Amino acid sequence: MERNYDEEISALKKEMEDLKNTLMPQLEEMRDMVLALMPRKPSVKKLKRVEVMQGMHLDSRLSELMEELCYRTEERGGSGLVTYLGIYNSGGRQSNWIKYQITAEDLLSLIENGMAGKVLACIGNQQRLEILLQILRGPRTVAELVEKCGFGSAGQVYHHIKPLLAADIIVEDTKQRGVYVVQPHKVQGIIMLLAGISDMVDETYTKGTWEESV
Repeated sequence: MERNYDEEISALKKEMEDLKNTLMPQLEEMRDMVLALMPRKPSVKKLKRVEVMQGMHLDSRLSELMEELCYRTEERGGSGLVTYLGIYNSGGRQSNWIKYQITAEDLLSLIENGMAGKVLACIGNQQRLEILLQILRGPRTVAELVEKCGFGSAGQVYHHIKPLLAADIIVEDTKQRGVYVVQPHKVQGIIMLLAGISDMVDETYTKGTWEESV
């Protein structure tokens, strides 16, 4: 008797589907049990002044780095330390950066000396931000910026480009006249500024206490 392979394959597929439907609820239940056993918040070790957040991130390297920042903050007596790193690659250009244990006092001083206000005023305009976005993605001519940003004329683009040029955020490419690029040493600042904005709307990895000290 000749075997009907199509029927056998169909029957096998049905068995596999039935097995999947049977096992999936059990696998999901097991996953939920494992997640329930995982710590949902970091353990805390209290120093004299600073609370050390332990196990704050799923990546142990990042958790250890956070603990180090807590201990260093206690030792130095300041209000905090910031460490960050990143990479940005687009339009054939790349920027890498690492900043290690920048004091919170140095960052807050940017408000006191007026620098933060000047920088935010320079780029704190939706049209300028759109221009900056396009140039971050790759070198752009004014004509390209008119098209991609929806401006009505080249004059409007030049109006918004001037403050960005004055602040040394963008520059005309020395190899291509009329083409604008972001200054390499300003890329990290733009990306980290956006990272800070992201943190304002998503506090996923923010832990700590904010009660008034007794």
